[in-house]
Order: sequence, then structure tokens, then C-alpha cells
Amino acid sequence: MAVAARKSKAPADSKAAAKPPRARSAKSQAERAPAPSNVTPFSKDEDLHAYREMLLIRRFEEKAGQMYGMGLIGGFCHLYIGQEAVVIGMQMASKDGDQVITGYRDHGHMLACGMESRGVMAELTGRRGGYSRGKGGSMHMFSREKNFYGGHGIVGAQVSLGTGLAFADWYRDDKTVSMTYFGDGAANQGQVYESFNMAQLWKLPVVYVIENNRYAMGTSVSRASAQTDFSRRGVSFGIPGEQVDGMDVRAVREAATRAIEHARSGQGPYILEMQTYRYRGHSMSDPAKYRSKDEVQRMREEHDPIEQVRARLLREFNIAEDELKAIDAKVREIVNDAAEFATHDPEPDVSELYTDILLEPAQG
Repeated sequence: MAVAARKSKAPADSKAAAKPPRARSAKSQAERAPAPSNVTPFSKDEDLHAYREMLLIRRFEEKAGQMYGMGLIGGFCHLYIGQEAVVIGMQMASKDGDQVITGYRDHGHMLACGMESRGVMAELTGRRGGYSRGKGGSMHMFSREKNFYGGHGIVGAQVSLGTGLAFADWYRDDKTVSMTYFGDGAANQGQVYESFNMAQLWKLPVVYVIENNRYAMGTSVSRASAQTDFSRRGVSFGIPGEQVDGMDVRAVREAATRAIEHARSGQGPYILEMQTYRYRGHSMSDPAKYRSKDEVQRMREEHDPIEQVRARLLREFNIAEDELKAIDAKVREIVNDAAEFATHDPEPDVSELYTDILLEPAQG
């Protein structure tokens, strides 16, 4: 009867029924984020660590944007500016051996995993010293040593691969966890739900991190998603989830600790919806005219993840302004060195076209 009642309220005009809803502003969506008042405080060392790591990502991405504009980086380039607290908070809760896999907005994840700035930047410029020897570019670089499994250009494809990593972890019973990142746009892909089903059926150790940065390629989540509470996307499979203020690194670390422990202890997958925001366009070719400058400015002024930590260091730990400036100077030095290396490192030899294609069977 309830279903019939709902149907009776549907508009008779099919065109009216199909009309997309008006997009909610980023401010109204941000207000849905859980209040960070009850998060566990960071120690001075934890805040300093978070500040350095997030600042490295921010400065690296700013430099990558500059180099793209100069024509030194080709192809696609998706920047992580504004979302730094998500991956740093997750990494602060992880352990050695845990894996990371993500989509194409991936430079921040690489740096957070400990990959060298030189190698990442050299890959962006297509040089021999890049992590994929200049063949992968922005969207396709990997590091087995750092347990980073990509960087994937196909929307949502990494979710199935990350579930596969979790299957291997479960099979080996080595108590490691797969942290599988994807965005609000990818959350609507069919393979995501096939992966959810398998992960819950076999209780695989995977944490699905949905980075909800409010817009897919250019469409607000309220216009593209019937269920905008992404933490509930696993309800039909019995997968627990929660919404997290993805602009507060403390809230991220706290939620990540719960989720990772849930997965590591054999209870199966967990979903974390990180409510975050990207300051730049979807990619470097996106002018982002689908949102106002005031909206972006408001998010920068009221929710910036790095400025939140900086303010705490000054206010609660009496860190001198000069000390923070010194950290910024050191970070800029690292990034400038990476850019210098990436513009002078040789291009890969033509023979690289034929490497990493086939895995030769072991002899004997």
C-alpha cells in the first residue's frame, strides 16, 4: 500500500517528473558534514606531521599545475588541492603493508604513501626517472615497494581491483587491509556494487573511501545521485558506513582507525564517505563554471584542511610563526627540486615501449 501511495503522488506530466532537481550549493552540502567537536585531539607532533604532509601535497599540486600550464606536463592532470586531509588522515591510521589504490586524482595518495616527489613529478613529465619510467603519466603510476597500486583512469575500475587486493589479503591471512578510494561520481558505477557484494560475502578486509568532493566531472551530487548519503551505499549488502568531515584531518584519522580495525579484525568491508571539496576544476582543462567563485572562496576561508591545523599549532601549541614558515620553505625546496629533476631527466629510450608487457614464466 505504501508503494501505491507513493506512485499516486507522482506528477502526471512525464516531462515534469523527469526534470532534474536544482543542485544544492556546496555550503548546504557542507553543513551535512558531522561536527568535529568530539574528535580526539592531536598531539603537537601529530599536528606537525599532518601539517607537513598536507602542505607537501598542496605545494606539489600547485607546482604541477604551473608546469602543466607551461606545457611540461601533457595529457590529463587532476589536482588534489583541497582534499589533502583525507589521504593523510587515512595514512595516519594505517599500518605497514596496507595497500592503497585510487582513481586518477592520485598525486596526493602517492606522496602520502611515501613515494618520492622526484619520481612522481618525473612521471608527470614523461621522464625515465618516473615511477612508471615515463610511460604512465599522471593517471597510471605504481609503486609495489610503497604498496601503491595506482592511479587508474577508468572511472570506478579501481574499486574492483582494490577488492581483489583485499581478496589476496584474506587468502594470505596476513592481516593487511586494502584502502580503496573513489569519488562520488564513480560511486554510481555498477562494478562498485558487484565489489560490495563480493567483499561482504567473503568478509574481505577492505575500506572503501568515497571522496565526495561535491561534484563529479561537473555535475553536483544532488543532480546525479538519488542517494546522496554515500555512507549508506552498502546498506543492502550489510556493509556499515559513516560520513566524515573530510576537511578535518583529526576526524578522518579517528574514523579511519575504526574502519581499518573493523576490516583487519575479519568483520569485512567498511565504507567511509569523506565530505571534502576540490578547489580546482575536475582537471586542468575544466574552468569549473558550474559553481561560483564565492562558493570556492567560502570553502577555502571556512574549511581549509591545512589552515585548520596551522591555526591549532599557533593557538594551542604556541608554535612560532617563523617555525611554520621554515616548514613551508623546506617543502617548497623539495617540490622545486622535484620540478628541476623532472625537467632535466632524460626521456625514456624507445626500447621502453616493449617492457612491462608480458610476465615471463619462472624457469624450472
